Amino acid sequence: MTVGIVWFRTDLRVVDHAPLEALAGRCQRLVAVYCVDPREYAPTRWGFPRTSARRAAFVLGSVIALREELRRRGGDLVVRRGRPIDVIPALAREVGATDLAFHAEAASDERADEAAVEAAVGADGVRVHALWGHTLAPIAALPFSVRDLPGHFTAFRQQVERRVRVPAGRPAPTELPAPVRDVAPGDVPSLAELGLEGALDDPRQLTSFVPGTVAGMARMQGYIWDRDLLRIYKQTRNGLLAPDDSSKLSPWLATGALSPRTVFDAILAYEQERVRNESTYWLAFELWWRDYFRFVALQAGRTLFRRSGPRGRDRQWRWDEARFGAWCRGETGYPLVDANMQELAATGYMSNRGRQIVASFLVNDLEIDWRAGAAWFESQLLDYDPCSNWGNWAYAAGVGNDPRPNRYFDLAKQAASYDTDAAYVRHWLPALASLAPPLAHEPWRQSDVRYHARVAPLRTAERTTGLLPL
Repeated sequence: MTVGIVWFRTDLRVVDHAPLEALAGRCQRLVAVYCVDPREYAPTRWGFPRTSARRAAFVLGSVIALREELRRRGGDLVVRRGRPIDVIPALAREVGATDLAFHAEAASDERADEAAVEAAVGADGVRVHALWGHTLAPIAALPFSVRDLPGHFTAFRQQVERRVRVPAGRPAPTELPAPVRDVAPGDVPSLAELGLEGALDDPRQLTSFVPGTVAGMARMQGYIWDRDLLRIYKQTRNGLLAPDDSSKLSPWLATGALSPRTVFDAILAYEQERVRNESTYWLAFELWWRDYFRFVALQAGRTLFRRSGPRGRDRQWRWDEARFGAWCRGETGYPLVDANMQELAATGYMSNRGRQIVASFLVNDLEIDWRAGAAWFESQLLDYDPCSNWGNWAYAAGVGNDPRPNRYFDLAKQAASYDTDAAYVRHWLPALASLAPPLAHEPWRQSDVRYHARVAPLRTAERTTGLLPL
C-alpha cells in the first residue's frame, strides 16, 4: 500500500497545493501533518518571544481551519509539537510512508529543516517530493539562475513579466485518500500551553483578520468584487487608517491560506470583466515584489540575517535598550511613529507606508541595529514571512538588494502627505485626540500638552527621501 505524508508549513490551504494534489493522486492512504515547532515560540536574543500571542493565534487558527478543510474532503490533519527532524521521520516510520511531499521554502533555516528531514526519511526508502509553489514564477521558469538573480527589483520584474507565464492556480481536490487508521490527530495547542499571553482585542482596531482560506477568500471577494476597490488600489494603497485603503491580503498570503496565484488569477479576471488600469497592474506588481524577496532569500542564504546583510555593507549600529523599547511600545514622542507602532502591537498589522516610516526612524534616527527591528516585526506581524520581512529590513538599512544606502523618511513630510488631518495619529493616540492637526503631529510645540518626551533628535533630512516597498 502506498502511504503519503504531506508536510504543511506556510501553505495552510487545500486550493492550489501541489504537494497535496500530487500525493492525493498517487497514494492509497494520506497523512497530512503540521509541526508546532518550539523554536518558533522561543525568546529572541532581543528579549521578546519570536512569535507574539496575536500572531500565534492567527497561525494556529489557520491550522485549525486547514484541519476543517481536510476533514470536509475525507482527510485529516495530524498536529505534533516538536522540530520537524524529530516529528516527520518518526511519523513516516509509524505509518509506513512511501512518499513525502512538501512545498520547498526559500529561507535558510527552513531549507536546513528540509535537508535534514529529506536525509532522514530518504535513508528509510521514502520518496521525497520537494515542490516549488510559493511564488507566481515557477523557479524552473526563471530566465536566469537564482545565483544570477538581478540585484535590483526593476531588472527582475522586467524580465519575468516579459518571459514568464504564470500558471493558473489549481482547484482543491474534491476528495482525499483516507487517512491512516490509529494515528492520533493531536490537539492544536493553546496560547497558554505555548507560554504566550496578551490581549487579542483592542477597541481601536478597525480591521478584523480571521484566519483560514474561507476568510481570506471572503476578504478578496469583498475588496476586489463586492466593493470594486481594485480599480483605485494604487491611489489608496498608502492610506494609513481606512480598512480598505489597501487589499490587506498579506496575512493570508503569509500563512499560505491564500496562494499568490489565486490572487493573480482574480486580478486577471477583474481586468477582463471590469477594468484594466494602473491600479490592477499595481497589485500584481506587489506580488512580483513578494516573488523577488523569496528569490533574494534563496540566493542570500544565511547572509540575509547578518548585520552587514547580503551585500556586506556594515555600519556601526547602536544598542540602546530604552530607546528600542520606546519604539516597540509606540512611546518615542513622535506621534506618526508611535501611532504606527501602537497599531502594530494592537492588531498585528501596519500599512505599507507606516512600515517605511518606522523602519527609517529606527535605523536612521535612532541608529539601532536593523535586525532588532526585523525581529520585532517577526514577532508581531500577522503577515510575517522571513523572506519579505528580512529582505525589506535589509533594504531599509542599506545592506540589502538596493544601490542607494541611507534612505531617510522625513516625519514632517510624511505626516503632511499621508495624515494631513491627523486622523490617523488621533485615532491611535487618545492623548492627542483633542488636538488640531498640526499640533497633533508635533505636540512638543505646546507646553501644556502632556505627551511622551522625544527619545532622540531627528536627523537633518539631508538625503533624498526614497521608497521602501515593505
